[in-house]
Amino acid sequence: MNFTENNIFATETTTVAELVRAAQAGDRDAFGELFQRYRPGIVALAMRRVRNADEAEELAQDVFIQAMQKIGQLRVPEAFGGWLRRIVHRMAINRITRSHNALACDPETLEATCLAIGSPDEFAEQRETAKALRESIDRLGDLDQETLKAFYLQSKSLIEMSDETGAPVGTIKRRLHVARKRLAKEMDVLQAAV
Repeated sequence: MNFTENNIFATETTTVAELVRAAQAGDRDAFGELFQRYRPGIVALAMRRVRNADEAEELAQDVFIQAMQKIGQLRVPEAFGGWLRRIVHRMAINRITRSHNALACDPETLEATCLAIGSPDEFAEQRETAKALRESIDRLGDLDQETLKAFYLQSKSLIEMSDETGAPVGTIKRRLHVARKRLAKEMDVLQAAV
């Protein structure tokens, strides 16, 4: 059965499931149509994973090659998009962990990068401040720690925190305010000890 001979070539009306079934039956034109439909999204997803345009294009090509080789294993044709995304995710992790290539750059680029990051002294100071902050949070009570970590480290909204704890939003605001004050006191105590 050939995809084009079956007159399903009306690409706008042909469902993904129909294309997948045809590709599973060996129709390369059907897989080509799947490639055309999904390529932009897969390249964009690959770009978010590897953060390099050339690497993203190469990764997308590898994903489609693997998908073409393994399409017979896909049991639910309607799940083709999610299946491709899982392949992208897995292959991106493999690519990132396997690439240990050092990047060479000219002295001007290196200097500009270092200036953007800051001096070694500034970096050391930031690390010390972060360490002091973590130590101060660790000395707070459990409720204060949970409140600060949820809001600042886990980026939860007041509403999400309210839903999780069953406490009203006003109570969460008060807890956050009190926890901030206690943290500031702990930081002052720590700074005074130094």
